[in-house]
Amino acid sequence: MDAILEQYDMYPKVFPVNTDVEMTLCALKPANAFTGEYIVQFCSLDHGSEEWMLYEIPVTAGEDKALHFTCRLEEEGEYFVRVFQDGQLFKMSVYALEADLACRIPLRGDLHLHSTRSDGAQSPEIVCANYRKLGYDFLVLTDHHRYYPSLEAMEAYKEADLTLNILPGEEVHMPMTDVHIVNAGGMYSVNGLLYSNAQFKECGDDLSKRSFNGEAPAMITDEEYERQILEIMESDRCADCPPRVNKKSFAVCCWAFDRIREAGGLGIFAHPFWIAYQYNVATDLTLYMMKKHPFDAFEVLGGENYYDMNGLQTALYYEEYKEGRVHPIVGSTDSHNSEPSNRNYDVCSTIVFAHANEREDILQSIRDMYSLAVDTISKEFRLVGGFRLQRYGCFLMQNWYPIHDMLAAEDGALMSKYCAGEANAAELAVMKQKSDAMFAKYFKTL
Repeated sequence: MDAILEQYDMYPKVFPVNTDVEMTLCALKPANAFTGEYIVQFCSLDHGSEEWMLYEIPVTAGEDKALHFTCRLEEEGEYFVRVFQDGQLFKMSVYALEADLACRIPLRGDLHLHSTRSDGAQSPEIVCANYRKLGYDFLVLTDHHRYYPSLEAMEAYKEADLTLNILPGEEVHMPMTDVHIVNAGGMYSVNGLLYSNAQFKECGDDLSKRSFNGEAPAMITDEEYERQILEIMESDRCADCPPRVNKKSFAVCCWAFDRIREAGGLGIFAHPFWIAYQYNVATDLTLYMMKKHPFDAFEVLGGENYYDMNGLQTALYYEEYKEGRVHPIVGSTDSHNSEPSNRNYDVCSTIVFAHANEREDILQSIRDMYSLAVDTISKEFRLVGGFRLQRYGCFLMQNWYPIHDMLAAEDGALMSKYCAGEANAAELAVMKQKSDAMFAKYFKTL
C-alpha cells in the first residue's frame, strides 16, 4: 500500500462531476493530526503543467482534528488533492465521473475457476473463502462438465449474509468440439442438458443438481443433440464458414452459447490461445468466432502467466477493436488451486462496473461493456479494455483496492473459520455491514 494511504484517509474518493461534494480528510496516526490553517489545492492530471491547478481553498482544522471542505469538479478524470502548511505536506487522489459511471460501483471478481469436484485442489466453499481473502467481491465456480459444485458453494453459506456474491456456473464441454466455454451465472446447467455428459452420469436427472431454482429444460439424447447441431450447420449462421474452419465445431459453440443465454447466463469464449500441445482452439476457428461473435464475452486474460496466451488474446482483442468489433471482456484465474503455492492462483480477474453486487446486474454490465480485465501476473498490474475504463481502473488499483482488500482479507479468513465451525453467521453479517459501509463512505453515487 502507498505510504500516504497508510497515514491519511480522504472520503469520498469517487463522485459525480458537477456536484458539490463534502470532503473529509483525516489522519490515521495521531502524530499526523490536523491543527491550524491549511491550503488545499485541486489539480487535474489531464491539464497541461500551466493549467493543472484548478483552484485552492483555505481550510481550518476542525475540533475533530480533520479537514472538512467542499469540492466541485467539472470534468471526468483523476485529480490530485494537494495539502499545504508551510510547504506541501502530501497529495492524494480523487476521481470524478460522468453520470453513466457515477451510478455504478467497481466489483472485482472471477468468472472461471475450479474446485475438487473436477480437477481443482480445494472444496467449493474453501475456494470461495480463499478468493474473498484476495479481495474478490463475486465469484463464479465453473468446474469442468459440472454445474452442481457452484450450488454446493452457495449451499455451504446459505445461512450467512455474505459480502462475496457466489454465482452459479460451469465450464461447458460439448461433444464434437474442443472449445472451452463458460456458463457464468446461468440458472441451469448446459452440461446437464445431455444424457451423455458427466453431470448426468454423477447426478442423473436431479433438478436440484442441475438447476438453481428447480427449473430446467428436458434433457436430450445424443441423437437429438446431433440433429440440432446439423440444423445449425445447414443454417445461414454457417453459410460463410471458411474451408479451414471446422463447421461442426463452430455450430456446437453456437448451440452452447444459445443455451447459456436461454438459461440467463453469460457465455464466455475461454482461452483460445491456451497451449495444450497446440492452441486450444485452431486459429482459423478463433478468428471466425471473433468475426461471427456467437459468445457474450471474450476471456481476454486468464489461466496462465506466459505471454503467448494472454498477450495474443489481448492483441486479438485490440485488432478486433480496430475493425469495429468491440467485444465484452473478462479476465479469469481459471484457477485449479486457490492457495498462494499455486503460481497462477491470482493471475487475472475482472473489474465490473455494476449498479449492485447482484447476479443479473453483474452479467448485464459485462454485456454492456462496463468491465476491465486485470492482469496481476507481476507486481505491476496491467489492464485490458477501453481507454476510459482503463484510466478509472488505474485509479482504483492504486487508491481503492489497497483499502478494500484489507477488509476483504479479514472477511475471507472469517469465511474459512465459518466452514470449520469456528465462526457463525452473525459474525459474517457484521463483515457485510462493514463492507457496505466502506462502499458508501468512499463512493458517492447517483
